[in-house]
Amino acid sequence: MKKMLFLILKTLGVIVGIVVLYVAMGYLLPFIEISAKDDRQKKEVPIYIYTNGVHTDIVMPVKNDLQDWSTKIPFNNIKSKQTDYNFVGVGWGDKGFYLDTPTWADLKFSTAFKAAFWLSESAMHCTYYKTMKEGDDCKIIMISKNQYKDLVKFVDKKFDKGENGNYILIPTDAVYGNNDAFYDAQGKYSFLNTCNTWANDALKASGQKAAFWTPTDSGIFQHYK
Repeated sequence: MKKMLFLILKTLGVIVGIVVLYVAMGYLLPFIEISAKDDRQKKEVPIYIYTNGVHTDIVMPVKNDLQDWSTKIPFNNIKSKQTDYNFVGVGWGDKGFYLDTPTWADLKFSTAFKAAFWLSESAMHCTYYKTMKEGDDCKIIMISKNQYKDLVKFVDKKFDKGENGNYILIPTDAVYGNNDAFYDAQGKYSFLNTCNTWANDALKASGQKAAFWTPTDSGIFQHYK
């Protein structure tokens, strides 16, 4: 009986220790800034970081001379079917979080548990916008064409692709509005690799300021105040 009690207490101690360590890392590591890399090229491509309070998206021009996202993320896959959008936001995350948890108030224990421990699939959330408005939740970043190419490569690599090379649409009514859609994605979400971690890594891949590591949107945005 004593051995059983000792084992239970030891297990609880390990769990509490992991939680405390994670919270400490999540608070402290985002303060360590990875500096932007100056490639000495003209900064002429506007991108944005945008958060809905849970997920951070990387927002890019729908079309320029380097990339036409509408060929990869068809307007026909969104409810509005409109084609006059100027920007597209892309985020990566847990499929359960995206489809079932548009806000923290919708979070279920089962969704959080599966997401935290690599037990569910991931998805890309793609949202079209006509305009972008800067604020606490949205920051513009001007990058060079070469940096944008690196960003496009990073984002494209995370999408699952069919035999024809097209992104794989997730048929669902759980979209957030008339201008977004979900696609299957590569990789597993976890408490160490979140939607915000992915967005932070996207900034690193394109040579922009970023947190050393962050599981939250605030860890990214504090470097763009």
